[in-house]
Amino acid sequence: MSSRYVQPLRLLVQIGFFLVALQTGWAFYRFATIVSAGGDALRPSGMDAFLPISGLFGSMLWLKGGELNPLHPAAVYWFLIVLGLSLFLRRAFCSWVCPVGALSEWLWKLGFTLRKRSVVVPRVLDRILRSIKYILLAFFLGTAVLWPVGALRSFLLSEYHLVSDIRLLQLFTHASVTTMVVLMLLFALSLILKNPFCRYICPYGALTGLAGLLSPVSVVRDADRCVSCGVCSQVCPAALDVMHAATVRNPECFGCWRCISYCRVHSALSMRFTRRFALPGILYALAVLFLVLGGIGIAKYRGEWHNRVTPEVYHMLLAPDKSGTVQQ
Repeated sequence: MSSRYVQPLRLLVQIGFFLVALQTGWAFYRFATIVSAGGDALRPSGMDAFLPISGLFGSMLWLKGGELNPLHPAAVYWFLIVLGLSLFLRRAFCSWVCPVGALSEWLWKLGFTLRKRSVVVPRVLDRILRSIKYILLAFFLGTAVLWPVGALRSFLLSEYHLVSDIRLLQLFTHASVTTMVVLMLLFALSLILKNPFCRYICPYGALTGLAGLLSPVSVVRDADRCVSCGVCSQVCPAALDVMHAATVRNPECFGCWRCISYCRVHSALSMRFTRRFALPGILYALAVLFLVLGGIGIAKYRGEWHNRVTPEVYHMLLAPDKSGTVQQ
């Protein structure tokens, strides 16, 4: 059976999560506007999904001290959801869920439609640039591992971290010239390169790629059925040499199914569980939704999804004369 349906299915899932991200961003913008003016409003808990450092440090605190992030618990749950997705389904978060990944993909596809080709980065330069995201990951992960419980807790309760969500918003609403230049450069590069931010800069992408190496799911090529047409390698957004691989175990594999979907011999490539059992695309998509929505459902059931920073704390820390660290 052809797997071409997986691409429109993946696009549908991407659009769904992208719209949720837009709605969450708009709701948070309204919240930040009201709170910054001294009013009270309900903060959308989904905003914690945009705080990966909070999620990493909170997860490490939970692992070391048995204490969940006391003020941004949803950030921890979201971080674990992303990690769980990667351990089970490779980089499905990047290619099915992440709004930044979706936007980056749509931009390079738009650029390809306009120019009929994408720029190919020389292999040596590509490897050097890809190391950036791993260096960033090593810095953040190393800090989280080396810091003792007290330091992690102090960071999570610091005034910087408590309003890091609003500071993140202000990075765009009050963008500096440097920020604008960087954003425009990324936008321009995304039109001519395939996923430049995800491929070269995003430490989240580095983490999901490394975790994906432990996944029991992978793309498998049947050498007896393969006609070596090279289409799979051509359509791979990570520029992997799928045509010559028995099993794609590379951390750069997005789990996007493009190689499988566009394979001219539909049975030559397949997504398999432990290399033995073929995994239908619809089941893969349902697994993505189950892990994401299931993780959120568990957090809500345990009462650990909603942000615990009160409007009074926001008022104090956003005021011109703010001082001190919030005590638990």
